[in-house]
Amino acid sequence: MPFDNIGRPGPGRGAGERAINLPPAVMWLIGINVAIQLLRTLLGDETDNALIQQFGLVPAAYTAANPDLLSQVAAPIAYQFLHGGWVHLVVNMVSLAAFGAPVERLLGARRFVLFYLSAGVVAGFVHVLLFSDSIDPVIGASGAISGVFGGVLMLMRYVGSLSSLLPVAAIWIGLNVFFGLAGGTPGAGGEQVAWVAHIGGFVYGLAAIRLFMPRRT
Repeated sequence: MPFDNIGRPGPGRGAGERAINLPPAVMWLIGINVAIQLLRTLLGDETDNALIQQFGLVPAAYTAANPDLLSQVAAPIAYQFLHGGWVHLVVNMVSLAAFGAPVERLLGARRFVLFYLSAGVVAGFVHVLLFSDSIDPVIGASGAISGVFGGVLMLMRYVGSLSSLLPVAAIWIGLNVFFGLAGGTPGAGGEQVAWVAHIGGFVYGLAAIRLFMPRRT
């Protein structure tokens, strides 16, 4: 991406670089997600389902008469590291590598992780607010990655290269708005994608990325 070279060496760049040249926070996030998915394959179905119910983001957990405090506190972060299968995980991790790498190089590792996780939290609670009675757990990093995508668009706007991503952004926004408004409660009736959470994360990314930008001295 046009701003991906900021802060990286100029002449001779690339000589001796890793084959997969991802910044550390993105590498760690991908590694943690893959490790969790591998560990889950060792669990029985009953244990794995209990894990999803405990640490997936269940809107009704915040409206129940007898709330599960562990789930309420842990789920907004934990649900971002749980996925519905290997295809779900691979799609999200490829998206994280594509959009997250240039953003991390600009923000730095610590700011990027805070931005990424906060986007996932906001995305999750947008879903909770709109589907407060749902007992279906939401899982996956898609809300956080949607926030990173929104951040990418804003960063490209700052460097004057937004037009190259506009067609992709238009298609992405259109699909999310359509399914968010017409798709029903995610997780019910065969609908498995939390499109409304994606929209919430994306809007957060657009609005909040500037708060995480390093201050210029």
